[in-house]
Amino acid sequence: MLSFDEAVTKIFTPLTFLNGAAQYPADKLPEILFMTSYPPRECGIATYSQDLLKALDNKFNDSFSLKVCALEAGPSNHAYPDEVEYVLDTEDAAEFIDLANAIMMDQQVKLVVVEHEFGLFRHAGEDAFLQFLYSLTKPVIVAFHTVLPQPGNAMKINVQRIVAASASIIVMTKHAATILKQDYDVAHDKIVVIAHGTHLVPHLDKDLLKDKYGLSGRKVLSTFGLLSSGKSIETTLDALPAIVEQSPDALFLVIGKTHPGVVQSEGETYRNMLKAKVEELSLQSHVKFINQYLPLQDLLEYLQLTDIYLFTSKDRNQAVSGTFSYAMSCGCPVISTPIPHAKEVLRTDTGILFDFQDSGQLAAGVNRLMNDEPLRSAFSSSTLQRIVPTAWENSAIAHALLLQRTVEQVTDAETPTNKTLLAKHLSNNIHLQYRLPAINLAHLKKMTTEVGMIQFSKINQPDIDSGYTLDDNARALIAVCMHYELTGDEGDIIYIRTYLHFIENCQLPEGNFLNYKDAAQNFTDQNFETNLSDANGRALWALGFLVAKSAFLPADIIATAVGIVERALLQITTMRSTRAMAFAIKGLYYYNLENRSYKTTELLKTLADRLVQMYRHESEPHWRWFESYLTYANSILPEAMLCAWQETGDIVYKSVAKSTFDFLLSLTFNDKEIKVISNKSWLQKGQEPAQHGEQPIDVAYTILAMKRFYEVFKTESYAHKMTTAFNWFLGNNHLRQIIYNPCTGGCYDGLEMEQVNLNQGAESTLSYLMARMTIERQRLANAAFTSK
Repeated sequence: MLSFDEAVTKIFTPLTFLNGAAQYPADKLPEILFMTSYPPRECGIATYSQDLLKALDNKFNDSFSLKVCALEAGPSNHAYPDEVEYVLDTEDAAEFIDLANAIMMDQQVKLVVVEHEFGLFRHAGEDAFLQFLYSLTKPVIVAFHTVLPQPGNAMKINVQRIVAASASIIVMTKHAATILKQDYDVAHDKIVVIAHGTHLVPHLDKDLLKDKYGLSGRKVLSTFGLLSSGKSIETTLDALPAIVEQSPDALFLVIGKTHPGVVQSEGETYRNMLKAKVEELSLQSHVKFINQYLPLQDLLEYLQLTDIYLFTSKDRNQAVSGTFSYAMSCGCPVISTPIPHAKEVLRTDTGILFDFQDSGQLAAGVNRLMNDEPLRSAFSSSTLQRIVPTAWENSAIAHALLLQRTVEQVTDAETPTNKTLLAKHLSNNIHLQYRLPAINLAHLKKMTTEVGMIQFSKINQPDIDSGYTLDDNARALIAVCMHYELTGDEGDIIYIRTYLHFIENCQLPEGNFLNYKDAAQNFTDQNFETNLSDANGRALWALGFLVAKSAFLPADIIATAVGIVERALLQITTMRSTRAMAFAIKGLYYYNLENRSYKTTELLKTLADRLVQMYRHESEPHWRWFESYLTYANSILPEAMLCAWQETGDIVYKSVAKSTFDFLLSLTFNDKEIKVISNKSWLQKGQEPAQHGEQPIDVAYTILAMKRFYEVFKTESYAHKMTTAFNWFLGNNHLRQIIYNPCTGGCYDGLEMEQVNLNQGAESTLSYLMARMTIERQRLANAAFTSK
């Protein structure tokens, strides 16, 4: 092993060492080194790796440091970004040895990840790469971007040697995993399938995008990627005459410049052949070449305006396609050749497969979709549901968990024997900390009209036909008041007025409220078919919360809210619903913070005493609850009892609050995550909790309650569980998928057994926002305490 000085000398010549010394202070984050091609080098793996690193950094930037060894084939003058710490010339076998020495000398590097494609290492030979792997004593994860079936003996042995030197192998499809097991004899437990990541997109209006790019009135077919003959673009050109015959407005976009390797070996021969074919078939007005390496935002907009995406690769062994995945993430109906990736993700309700280089089948598939708009729409919706688990945010979670597990397996094997060694041992582990997203009201505002907040959405598009509810506008009032208190954003005032006006218009002369309005602002029959008690209680909570902010809100807003509350108090004693009473108690508690009166205190006590009576009637040593079942929004009940204690000082309320809340937490938390009561089957006394069917509202209300309990009892487990609960939105759930969509600012409507509900309605989005701002208040309080 080289000394540190020798290693540094060798690193600088000939291996390029870009950013600082080879050792780091002990208090730095553990470092993960990625060996990969990397932008500005233009290739698919480079783009993939940059997207992956960005996603990992966005999700877990306080958990580890990410560095890159950029792979080059020969000398280069690329200006790499700061994360690139090494540049490896893969044509020089000696540089592999230098890199291994540098990695071993760098105490901060805990793990190496190799984004592997056989072509990346062909110049110095796979032997140099294997020698590099076997010279490392730090764990290595290899991600195979290509897995060839039915290998020759030399290929099989080479792959087996790479696998033997690796802690884990990543592949992107189940098909690739099967090939590794069946054709290469790789053990099942060494293979991890992590799908190619995709970008979340805002799903912008297709017609507006077509207008932006000068494509109005055209039915757009598209394909993209670095151009080469393997993409078989001529298959589409040969199909176009039959397509144009039925759809004269069809336009085929060929997006992307020619692959640099192709340009180097044969120039623009292939592109010129395609252009000649366009002229030969008289397709000049139906084909457009966009000969650019487009910025990501532009590329995603082109895909969002696409009516049908065409994938025509003639490589039967192409394991995965990033271009194919990106098109699906934009909701494109896809027609594809049957590469393994396509056969795995496309189903009869998401796309169409056709035989390699069969222009007739391609034309038939395009014409079928072109003439059936409802089918295209159905394909688009199904495609999004199929592809959303592959979002880069979810890919980052899967990678981070694998990185953590791999490093822990190594440190666990070291078995420290004293406290000093144990502390060092634990410091080597990766402790995953989810990064808090910025607070974003974009989807709330998108869902809000001059009337109020619309109830439902289709994906992230407001569904005006679903109308409006008092429930959602009450929640919206609370959320925006919280935001205004945090930020002082004057733009919030117009939204506060909108939601308050909606609540006011739902109040009847008797003081109680109706809940449901249609798009034309008419009260619907549903108001007379369902119990409205909870909606009435939730309105009181929102109004009381608003009045409690009178110190910084306009006086006329407060006066309006006070008037609504005073009329509503006439009906409050008629409440019997458990949750309605709890919502009302919270509202009265907040109301009394600024408008204290004996009357409201007595009303609060009346409702709290009813809950105490229910608790005494139903509770048993192993069932400390108000009812014989647990349903939705359960945390609101113990929180209401704690509010009652804060208002009155009655110790009975505090005791019931603590007993019931701790009982609820015992049913909904394990060591790693929260699992709220399923909406598929309410939990009856004596039964086991049902799995899945988790709603954002239940997680949010748990967080709101947890903050109050932590403030009162100062129990650290409450603070810890608050973070654990919020991480449910960020991916710490049984699917390990995000529930909050950082692209839109919306929150998915639910977590099911095998998928998330992609609709981003008012209730889920507002629940997330209330939870996020509660966490922010706690974060600021912690920071203020620490600074004292």
